[in-house]
Amino acid sequence: MKKSSKTIIDHIPDFLDYCEVEKGLRDNTQKNYARYLHKFTEWQKAKNLTSLLPHQLTSEHIWEYRLYLSRFQKPKQKGFTGLEFSPTLKKSTQNYYLIALRAFLGYFVAKDIVSLPPDKITLPKGDKREKTLKFLTVEQIEKLLTSADATDYLSIRNRAMLEALFSTGLRIAELISLNLEQFASIKNKPDLELGIIGKGGNPRTVYFSERALNWIKKWLSVRNSKSKALFINLQKENTDNDNRLTPRSVERIVKKYAVLASIPLFTTPHTLRHSYATDLMTQGVDIRTVQEFLGHKNIATTQIYTHVTNKRLRDVHRQFHSGKNMKN
Repeated sequence: MKKSSKTIIDHIPDFLDYCEVEKGLRDNTQKNYARYLHKFTEWQKAKNLTSLLPHQLTSEHIWEYRLYLSRFQKPKQKGFTGLEFSPTLKKSTQNYYLIALRAFLGYFVAKDIVSLPPDKITLPKGDKREKTLKFLTVEQIEKLLTSADATDYLSIRNRAMLEALFSTGLRIAELISLNLEQFASIKNKPDLELGIIGKGGNPRTVYFSERALNWIKKWLSVRNSKSKALFINLQKENTDNDNRLTPRSVERIVKKYAVLASIPLFTTPHTLRHSYATDLMTQGVDIRTVQEFLGHKNIATTQIYTHVTNKRLRDVHRQFHSGKNMKN
């Protein structure tokens, strides 16, 4: 092990290169690491620790950073009521920052650079309320989808996106990564199986229903762009980034139609993924198959949906087989 003369901040670009070349992580993961470590850099600047070297990092520094995250407040904003508020970071969000920092310390270990061991960073227990699985009923999904009335160029694109999300269970990053060429031969097809590269670089197959594919066909019939992206930003043409919609844009679109459909405001693109999985489980699809549909590496991640379906089975049993109608 050797001591490095470069500051911790100066090592961050090297760490991101390491993630790309040696770890083979995807661009989105690297961008997230960069964003989360930027918060650590901000903390160092606030504490006048920008010259801190890897071997000088201590458990006390980590503790102070955790306090910083715990007490962090965003700039005051004005809510719908006109009152100012300063939301703090959720515990789950704090975890992301700590996970990124732990990965960064793991880089020092891999490069034989003396630093604080990664296992010195433990993750806080999350708020149980944050772990509640939020999903929509089939009726709510139908309201959401039909709220995009598809009377113009913009709403046809949005309807096609909403249908694609619920039909496939795609993550938002997977949706915006879809390319036009992947749908070049759908003209006479009733449905579509499409191979994609999902989270962590893992390949899987997703399935577009006849209904979803029909809306994509409608979108392609009015789409007019040289961009190779399937779903494009209609406000401006920018071929440098394929004119793709950003994750934030898709989130705003889903939120817009959630309001129009008068369904829960917690609705996000990921809510549609949860709803897709919950619907499959409710219909009796086995958990291993749902795992494959979702592209979960570990089946423990998929098991969260069993809690929902188990509760539904219990409620059905209570309603129809409680023994209330039997004679004593």
